[in-house]
Amino acid sequence: LEKAAFERPFSFLVRGNRGAAYAAGPTDSAEISPMSIAAFAPFEALAEHLLPHATDGTSDGSHDQSHLLRVWKNATAIHDEEGGDREILAAATILHDCVAIEKNSPHRAQASRLAAEKASKLLADIGWQSSRVAATAHAIEAHSFSANIPPRTLEAKILQDADRLDAIGMVGAARCFYIAGRMGSGLYDPLDPMAIDRNLDDKSFAIDHFEVKLFKLTAGFNTVRGAQIAKVRQERLRRFLGEFLDEI
Repeated sequence: LEKAAFERPFSFLVRGNRGAAYAAGPTDSAEISPMSIAAFAPFEALAEHLLPHATDGTSDGSHDQSHLLRVWKNATAIHDEEGGDREILAAATILHDCVAIEKNSPHRAQASRLAAEKASKLLADIGWQSSRVAATAHAIEAHSFSANIPPRTLEAKILQDADRLDAIGMVGAARCFYIAGRMGSGLYDPLDPMAIDRNLDDKSFAIDHFEVKLFKLTAGFNTVRGAQIAKVRQERLRRFLGEFLDEI
């Protein structure tokens, strides 16, 4: 297509890797950088269409475009050894958080189902086959820890592993403290930071979340490569917590 076609919003068609035509339409108000689009090569056309819908306009910096790019990096590292349909994986990665529900909401467990429904409509609107729409929707719905849905396909297993890798390691520690700040939690209980004589409470104290959830994530990885990366990041996370506790 001529360059001018890309300067006329809502009116052009672009060709995806499989020859699907993607019609541009009204989008969420996200600012998408060319580098973010290029990161999803060779599916740039698909990424350009889907990325504006990816974050639901949320201000949550733990589920922003940088999170999507890290998850995609993890997913491609796993895909390179495990295989799977890379285009379905790209679409599922971009849209896995396209419905935003805060961590402390009682409706949090519904987020991945709602995201899968939104993704299904977006992909159907650009002409994806129903079987590929369904495969992408399943990967999105099953990626969530809180949804507790077993992944049935290789793409779903890869996405779940890739997303969970972003919750451990040094990035996982940073996201944990960021989310705790959003929720108004303290860093730790000053009287009993290691919860020796109290129940763990990760709604009140950030470092409690390490034991409540983060350290448990490595036990549930689906792919060999994902589990290998998780082991390294788990060691970093435990080392970080130990050094944090040493300073308090």
